[in-house]
Amino acid sequence: MPIVNRISALHEEVTAWRRDLHENPELQFDVHRTAAIVAEKLKEFGCDEIVTGIGKTGVVGLIRGKTNGSGKVVGLRADMDALPLTEITGLPHASKVPGKMHACGHDGHTAMLLGAAKYLAETRNFDGSVAVIFQPAEEGGGGGREMVNDGMMERFGISEVYGMHNAPGLPVGRFALRAGPLMAAADRILIHVEGKGGHAAKPHLAVDTVLIASHIVANVQSIVSRNVDPLQSAVVSICAFNAGFTNNVIPQTATLEGTVRTLTPEMRDFVEKRLHEIVEGTAALFGGTARLDYHRDYPVTRNHADNAIYAGNAAAAVVGEEGVIRDTVPVMGGEDFSFMLEARPGAFIFIGQGDTASVHHPAYDFNDEIIPIGMSYWAKIVENRLPA
Repeated sequence: MPIVNRISALHEEVTAWRRDLHENPELQFDVHRTAAIVAEKLKEFGCDEIVTGIGKTGVVGLIRGKTNGSGKVVGLRADMDALPLTEITGLPHASKVPGKMHACGHDGHTAMLLGAAKYLAETRNFDGSVAVIFQPAEEGGGGGREMVNDGMMERFGISEVYGMHNAPGLPVGRFALRAGPLMAAADRILIHVEGKGGHAAKPHLAVDTVLIASHIVANVQSIVSRNVDPLQSAVVSICAFNAGFTNNVIPQTATLEGTVRTLTPEMRDFVEKRLHEIVEGTAALFGGTARLDYHRDYPVTRNHADNAIYAGNAAAAVVGEEGVIRDTVPVMGGEDFSFMLEARPGAFIFIGQGDTASVHHPAYDFNDEIIPIGMSYWAKIVENRLPA
């Protein structure tokens, strides 16, 4: 391209949209203000069709090209929801909502796709149609799954779909992606431990759930260190331990909560199996019982090989081939764009955010410098995949 004058000219306007969204964060499916702003702007841009309420509070806008000989529809997706964190940036556009902030950059994702939609609706220099997808509840609610289950792909005839996420630590002007697994399956685990409560001075008469749960925490770490091939990847993290309420009572019950991250279906099955064995076996060893509830949340975010090439080519057209890492190392974070990639061919890409605070940190803020780069990438994907 690399960045056309019209997209550069939109930078200040799109930045203002982004900062307004940042000041007014909303969680999961409760993104009514954000969705209303998105729908209103798509209407202003002259989108040919605008549908709200997909996947509860999602919005889709359809933009038809100058010609439609191909009949093809390319989907571009951005997420809209924020996180339950208290912002500490002190910026003029910091969150005005206590306990909520855009700590993952979804405000920037939404603004960049809105800016691209405005450009594409003005130029329409493509053959076919573009579906701009604004998704709620990426942060744990599975909004991508809900939009797919609501029939979005069929309703708009989407043939391929693309997503993008900012990446702190990746320099501005760089993109990174890979064919195959890019982000991990993200699963939740809840472990219920049952023992026999009693007086702390008489532990021999009790079955100590704190002891059992502590051994479970230690033993599950052996899954990755001793059961997983060192050349493969898995993460098992116990992040919450709840037991007891005072200093002199051995509690009857304890609960543990955590997450499992894997990059292949086979590893996902294996880790789940080993967790059941270790949890139940450890509890039995000490005379108690334990039950594992394993919840499969987000699948592996797996880029389709051809579409990863197309996405890399679009990125290279914006920042040059030297600015694109085409075989980046997978990350163990989860992403519910995975549901869209299970429904249609497509690819997910990381855009460099620069040297900023990490996502999900209270000092994070989206880097407005990258807005024209992201908008240009979206435009180039469309113009490459739907050549006029």
